[in-house]
Amino acid sequence: MISKVLCFGELMVRISPAPNEEAEKHPFLLYMGGAEANTATALAGWSVPVKYCTVLPDNFMSEYIVNYLEYRGIYTSSILFSGNRVGVYYLDRGADLKSSVVYDRERSSFSELKRGMIDWDKVLRDVSWLNLTAISPALNENVADVCLEALEEASRRRITTSIDLNYRSRLWKYGKQPIEVMPALVEQCDLVMGNIWSANSLLGTAIDEGIHQKGKREDYLAHAEATSLEIMKMFPRCKSVANTFRFDKDSENLLYYTSLFTGGKQYNSSEFRTKGVIDRSGSGDCFMAGLIYGFYNKHQPQDIVNYATAAAFGKLQEKGDATDQDVFTVTKLRADNDL
Repeated sequence: MISKVLCFGELMVRISPAPNEEAEKHPFLLYMGGAEANTATALAGWSVPVKYCTVLPDNFMSEYIVNYLEYRGIYTSSILFSGNRVGVYYLDRGADLKSSVVYDRERSSFSELKRGMIDWDKVLRDVSWLNLTAISPALNENVADVCLEALEEASRRRITTSIDLNYRSRLWKYGKQPIEVMPALVEQCDLVMGNIWSANSLLGTAIDEGIHQKGKREDYLAHAEATSLEIMKMFPRCKSVANTFRFDKDSENLLYYTSLFTGGKQYNSSEFRTKGVIDRSGSGDCFMAGLIYGFYNKHQPQDIVNYATAAAFGKLQEKGDATDQDVFTVTKLRADNDL
């Protein structure tokens, strides 16, 4: 039986304004989104066997969604059909998910999940890695409990687990603060990915309020190491922590680099710079996919962080939420950046 990666989370539809030159005929563009689906799409494109578990309504649109996922090489047998609607989010053209975004996810099929609805024996039987994000537990208390259920079931089966600490303040509206929910989930995780600010918001790790005044790469990376060590001390199961740094110097110039702390040592990527970004959505999901790709294939830590960083950076120049980059494209981008 092939060992698979399982990505668990809500599949969403994204609606964005079309570029000016297209807007007269087609004012809006439609994309398939969702952080975990983006990660699954990248992994499938890099020949990692990957399953996707979500909840969709039982209607003709879901048939098209499932067909598309299968076309991208993702196993869909773990999708549950229940409820009445797919979650939607509206994102302004060229915007960041932390800024101009409106979520419409109330009463979505995924948001109505409850503990006991998913047959984890069936879903996890051929899985060696489970990946989820902090977006799902932000929806409501029941979904947060299902995320914990998934991690507990995976832990019982000695499955490697990872979580992306993507913080969406607009989603945490059900009376629980992230720090009341997220630590119980991270306790069950082997790999934690995020940045020094999301770790502070979601886990309560220390943050240097003057870090931007220092503003040097070595200061940010030193902070990443301190945050990584703090997370590992708080959560002894955690073996690896990755941190990303993306700075929009102005409307045109972007700087990106990352770090991976594993095996008692921090490995830092080189810097990537670009003028102009096509689409900011899904870059972090692509980075997580790059980490899983490297660990799944037992690559060396420096190679893992280098590949993941190049993949995430390359995603910034693609329309839509999920990447179409293959391994050759990512590897070449990494090599060209090092010249």
